Amino acid sequence: MAAPLSGQAPPTAGSAPARPFRPGAVAPLRAEPLLRGAGGAETELWRARGVMAAGCLEDPSLERHFKGHRDAITSVDFSLNKKQLASGSMDSCLMIWSMRPQMRAYRFVGHKDAVMCVQFSPSGHLVASGSRDKTVRLWVPSVKGESTVFKAHTATVRSVHFSSDGQSLVTASDDKTVKVWTVHRQKFLFSLSQHINWVRCARFSPDGRLIVSASDDKTVKLWDKTSRECIHSFCEHGGFVNHVDFHPSGTCIAAAGTDNTVKVWDVRMNRLLQHYQVHSAVVNSLSFHPSGNYLVTASNDSTLKILDLLEGRLLYTLHGHQGPATCVAFSRVGDFFASGGSDEQVMVWKTNFDAADYGDVLKTQKSGTSMDGTHHTLQSEMDFGVHLKKTKPQDSGRNHAQQEEETSLANTLEHIMGQLDVLTQLSFQGLSCKSGKERKYFQFLLKEVIVRHQLKAVIFCQCTAFVLCCTLEAALSATHQLSVPSLC
Repeated sequence: MAAPLSGQAPPTAGSAPARPFRPGAVAPLRAEPLLRGAGGAETELWRARGVMAAGCLEDPSLERHFKGHRDAITSVDFSLNKKQLASGSMDSCLMIWSMRPQMRAYRFVGHKDAVMCVQFSPSGHLVASGSRDKTVRLWVPSVKGESTVFKAHTATVRSVHFSSDGQSLVTASDDKTVKVWTVHRQKFLFSLSQHINWVRCARFSPDGRLIVSASDDKTVKLWDKTSRECIHSFCEHGGFVNHVDFHPSGTCIAAAGTDNTVKVWDVRMNRLLQHYQVHSAVVNSLSFHPSGNYLVTASNDSTLKILDLLEGRLLYTLHGHQGPATCVAFSRVGDFFASGGSDEQVMVWKTNFDAADYGDVLKTQKSGTSMDGTHHTLQSEMDFGVHLKKTKPQDSGRNHAQQEEETSLANTLEHIMGQLDVLTQLSFQGLSCKSGKERKYFQFLLKEVIVRHQLKAVIFCQCTAFVLCCTLEAALSATHQLSVPSLC
């Protein structure tokens, strides 16, 4: 059942000291109060401040502050339309918060022990939860608070995740298994059981063909859903693995562990891509920005950190929680993210940074071909530094022919980016321009040739990387006589 709560309590007084600056990291970040109460008391509304190299970035800001749980928050998730936010807690309750001001929150009661995980279905019509009472529940997020119970696990359920089509649910448990269920028939399908310790987290790939799981046996396992076999184990973590998730492209995974690190692997090559040591304590949770360019993490050191995956560096350190930050999640379009902590608080942050970059990426579901010949959407920007910029609004005086021409150019750019992903995988091993800066410059050349010089078609499939680079350099130099440094 769902019990209504009155309006959210105001933020409580407190302070959050800034973390010391480490040489080689980004400029030091400070948490400064935005509002002050009477008598000099500081209201806990914090904004991360940082001296960034690029002045175009705007700091994330704390937008909402929810308090209603009676114990530590374990999980948070946004609905598709961002009107609701779900949270689970050690107090055995699931709460649905309204993102609209002055609207009541609802507490859902049904689990007999701590709620360890929550997630909205892709449509937003259902919420799944897993509990220490060994059950999984599917809730209808309405006033009635109706739920259906799934029983198959024999220990605490620590993770629930819907497939992108909403038809399947994957769960992870302390019984050392990963289980897959059908949602509408509410039926258990099968178990994956090669872990030798508690399984903390399990996620579907965006295309639903793979499952990734993280365990206290210090491994991250990749499973084929159809064959139900483990196709690879990643063993680089030096401690328990608390959380794992797929990059929005499905080509990479990121995992957080008790060794204070975050690691990113390429699931096509089964190799470690990036390794972050930015936290001073256990990393509990992480979430990819929908554009795939950023990753946010939550740690026992009480901070949230935002990582730039294209540059491989720390962007922001956010303070706000008084005690361990236990969970974090971006909204479906990435303009907000929510965090929860052992301080019983749920915070909603406005992303702000790089707002001009990810809107078009999300609107444009690029179609490409993977190495095995199958199609998938939203190619991995991590592979070659794709960073699409938002186009300027159309002038009212522009005619239909001009708009069609711009659309054609945009489509050509998308096609080239998709083909470049294939070319990248086949040819980058023999190409010298592997650094992030060179790849970004390579993409800059593409934009120059296509957008500024109105190149209508470029054939990539049968070109080697060397020929491609030379062709682009020649085209650019011939049209505008620009001085272009050699890429190959």
